Amino acid sequence: MDDDFFKYQAQTTPHPLAMQVSHAKGSYIYDTDGKAYLDFVAGVSACSLGHGHPKVTSAIKEQLDKYLHVMVYGEYIQEPAVALCRLLAKHLPITLEKTYLVNSGTEAIEGAIKLARRVTGRSQVIAANNAYHGNTMGSLSLMDYEERKAPFRPLLPDISHIPFNSESHLKHITSQTACVVLETIQGGAGFIEPKDDYLKKVRTRCNDTGALLVLDEIQPGIGRTGKLFGFENYDCTPDILVTGKGLGGGLPIGAFTASSQLMDTLQDNPKLGHITTFGGNPVIAASALATLKEITESDLMSQALAKEQLIRQLLQHPLITEIRGRGLMLAALTPSSEIANQLVLKAQERGLILFWLLFEAKAIRITPPLTISNKEIIEGCGIIIAILNDIQCK
Repeated sequence: MDDDFFKYQAQTTPHPLAMQVSHAKGSYIYDTDGKAYLDFVAGVSACSLGHGHPKVTSAIKEQLDKYLHVMVYGEYIQEPAVALCRLLAKHLPITLEKTYLVNSGTEAIEGAIKLARRVTGRSQVIAANNAYHGNTMGSLSLMDYEERKAPFRPLLPDISHIPFNSESHLKHITSQTACVVLETIQGGAGFIEPKDDYLKKVRTRCNDTGALLVLDEIQPGIGRTGKLFGFENYDCTPDILVTGKGLGGGLPIGAFTASSQLMDTLQDNPKLGHITTFGGNPVIAASALATLKEITESDLMSQALAKEQLIRQLLQHPLITEIRGRGLMLAALTPSSEIANQLVLKAQERGLILFWLLFEAKAIRITPPLTISNKEIIEGCGIIIAILNDIQCK
């Protein structure tokens, strides 16, 4: 099987972790040798309710017996998709009332860019330095990491970048700007939160210039920061909200949400202004609906903040220089990329799944399922501390 993995399936790096998965349950993934791995990554923030949550799997199985894909998105009324969009609207500000369901976060970013350009009639898009919004061509264009962009040029034109959290650079948002696209909390850059009312100041500048504000909640959204959406922590409502990852309950999904006034511009002039075959897939929508119901009807969001404090309390060590983030979207900073690499690899050997961040090489990701128990947190953090002790002694 290992040979077939490398021979037939395209790889993303020269050295994937290559664990051979047998099954997964709750906060654990099991390999084909029967070894259990405590999951501190949750599929990179995607498995909000852990693995095999009974309410999610039940919703999937129930929908499987009814129908799968029947028609391209937006033509037939399919109750799981309608119910999901209705529940999202219930928990969002009134200006975020209509949702377009797609297949991934990066596709949702593409849709948001198109919508902003369609509504404003402008072309300029402003993103942040060290942003990560996905890897399709439009989303890749929002990245300022030239090493990653250069092999794929030419990319989307008229993209500018400003430093995240820099008020003085907001002057670059002008009457020529279609939209400003920001992660509510910067993910790949190291889980960097907005400071000093930065998002509110961006919101004000967008209002003044007629630019739209797009907030990427693909990672912070769906309860991970202690609120359903990260922007609720910073008193800033976007014109277009983008989500994905944790919404799907382990299945692929993306969504962008805006007012009816904005979203309806994709219906005409031209018709089919944005189309997708599998967006709103009924099985995925059923999984997402069950996930969203469980998160909004339980105390998992408040638990996320308490679990954050437990993790911060347990991960005190000379080789952890800082813990960034909020709720269960945390990054532990180490003194060097070498230490971070050792920590991720040795943790897997000891039955704990950690992972890297895209741009901040000294950091390790700690984004477990929202359902992780305090006992499991203590277990995982104990492994981290033991590894760091070993590294420190060498």
